[in-house]
Amino acid sequence: MRADTGAASAYFRSIRAALKGLRVYLADDKSPLYAHGLVGQVIIPYVDRLEATFSAWENRVGFMERFRISRADSGFPVFQNVLTLENDRATAEERLSAMPDLATLKAEMADFILRHREFPAALQEQIAERLYLEDIGRDAVFGPFILPETMRVSVNPKNGRPFYVVHWGVFDGSQTLPMVYMATIEDSSEAIARMLVTKDGKLDPEVEIPLPVGGLLNPEFARAFDSSVERNGSYSLSPVTIAQNLDADFEHLHPKQLRRFVLGPFYSAGVTANSDRISTILSKVRKDENAWLLTWTMQEVFSKTERPAKHGLWSSEPARDEYHIDTDDLEATRQGVSAYQKHALVPHDAYQALYASGEAESIFSGFTVHVVSGNQVISEV
Repeated sequence: MRADTGAASAYFRSIRAALKGLRVYLADDKSPLYAHGLVGQVIIPYVDRLEATFSAWENRVGFMERFRISRADSGFPVFQNVLTLENDRATAEERLSAMPDLATLKAEMADFILRHREFPAALQEQIAERLYLEDIGRDAVFGPFILPETMRVSVNPKNGRPFYVVHWGVFDGSQTLPMVYMATIEDSSEAIARMLVTKDGKLDPEVEIPLPVGGLLNPEFARAFDSSVERNGSYSLSPVTIAQNLDADFEHLHPKQLRRFVLGPFYSAGVTANSDRISTILSKVRKDENAWLLTWTMQEVFSKTERPAKHGLWSSEPARDEYHIDTDDLEATRQGVSAYQKHALVPHDAYQALYASGEAESIFSGFTVHVVSGNQVISEV
């Protein structure tokens, strides 16, 4: 869409409202995500990143000719916008130092209006560019790949191995979908066990671990782990394939559980075209900030058993995990997961419009629906 049309403003109003609604949902301790322990806690910082990213993009619209959205698919900005933002971050400080500060630009703008009796479009663009560069320089944004972070360390009492809960983010380029990954990784390397585990098989309280830790806790594998999860971050790879690939990449790292939170598609009245049926109904909602629908999928795969390592005279095989796939559920089999959940977040006005159309039941089939009303989210409608 062209940046100088009202479509851009409407889109940003609706996505801002959607992310605010998602934050309200995640902050509710009654949220189903809290049944998954750390999931809600993990995802909120990535929502922070998305909000900062959209704020920066909104300012960028003020001085660029076009802003493209994946209108027919995810409803999120196309991947080139993500790459451009990442590239601009590298030069933001240098570009800011060459520009007048915000107060000077605003004073020049007021003076121009008084002297010329017209709006200073060029100065407005400079202000937008200044705000954009300040945004991306100050806030953590959602880039193509967000490095892993270890947020919890413990010991498996059954085998005495330390395990880590690690998370990372990926903005998928082909499907233009932001995703958050979260994995529980056991570590069978002897050096880390000596460092972290006491003789009675518990985490050594004498070892101070300043969580969260950037990267995988074990420095021996941290860099290779970063590379492995980045290489295996694509949406086109099923969770079971990703878990198997990680397992194959490391002899001493054993992925016991992998979760993937896929945000989208996003539907916005008058902007996205990923569903004519939904768009037609949403277009009847009066306010842009209430004319949207945000969906997400939570996928999970877990290990059902670990094949022990084999050490022979002529060959040997490392320990490998076997992952459970719910073959009784055709959709779980197609996704390559042990389990999955599909969720939809919708403002009260939009839900009423969908309900009045008689289409709500078919549109939300298979979804858990969460309705935003003010600063509350009513779930399982």
